[in-house]
Amino acid sequence: MSILVVGSVALDTIETPSGFRKDLLGGSATYFSISASFFSPVNLVAVVGRDFSLKYIDLFKKRKIDINGLEIKDGETFRWEAKYNTDLNNVKTISTKLNVFSDFKPNIPDNYILSDYVFLANIDPQLQEFVLEKIKKPKLIASDTMSHWIIEKKKALIKLLKKIDIFFLNETEARLLSEENNLYKAAKSILKFGPKNVIIKKGENGALLFSTNSIFSVPAFLLENVIDPTGAGDTFAGGVIGYLSSSKDKDLKKAILYGTVLASFAVEDFSINRLINIKFFDIQKRLNAFKKIINYGL
Repeated sequence: MSILVVGSVALDTIETPSGFRKDLLGGSATYFSISASFFSPVNLVAVVGRDFSLKYIDLFKKRKIDINGLEIKDGETFRWEAKYNTDLNNVKTISTKLNVFSDFKPNIPDNYILSDYVFLANIDPQLQEFVLEKIKKPKLIASDTMSHWIIEKKKALIKLLKKIDIFFLNETEARLLSEENNLYKAAKSILKFGPKNVIIKKGENGALLFSTNSIFSVPAFLLENVIDPTGAGDTFAGGVIGYLSSSKDKDLKKAILYGTVLASFAVEDFSINRLINIKFFDIQKRLNAFKKIINYGL
């Protein structure tokens, strides 16, 4: 099954207690694509500038990520600079330069229109709606958001959620959107907006899945060394949607386990460096170890 992702491809400058790196490959669509490509072909829609390195283009191609939807425009690529201190759950943004991403309007190639699975990364909800109008009969639609869009485009976001099968957001975003402090109440409130499933990402504390009649909680995979948490949430989403696209059982709980495992690899190095140096065997091996950790034998 083919997966369409629409989002950002960026160049990141990141500092963590483990070091400093400049002009790393980043962006929501990048992390999602690399992660999902372990399971299914990915169609990528994003925009970059003339400064975007050909080595990254080649990387996408090697990962069987179709880049017909990756527009290269005059100007510079979206750049983000951030610093993490010892508490890796908190990040300080040093600078954000949208550059060519500032007037991004997704260009959906004809061969993407029949994509079976659609992931709308955290772009303007009006652009997310624009993309959905172009796609014919997708089997599953998932989306992400961020606090900026909840504050600035809440009505548009709520309108979009009526069409969403899986809605990803973090704890802060869930509380902001629902105006509820308790996450259980927040999820129940968000479900009333229309999405069939709500997944609340909790960083090092795992994730929560809420649907109308069920709740599922999964911890994060315990790691000894965390280098860079950038992109973990998008990697997680890529694992979830990737698994669903390729599996016969369409088990969302199992998909969340795969997403959790892939996110655990992502944070073990800067950028996508760890993800591109593992095989599916490594994912399966860690998944088996993860299952043993969370199995209480009841």
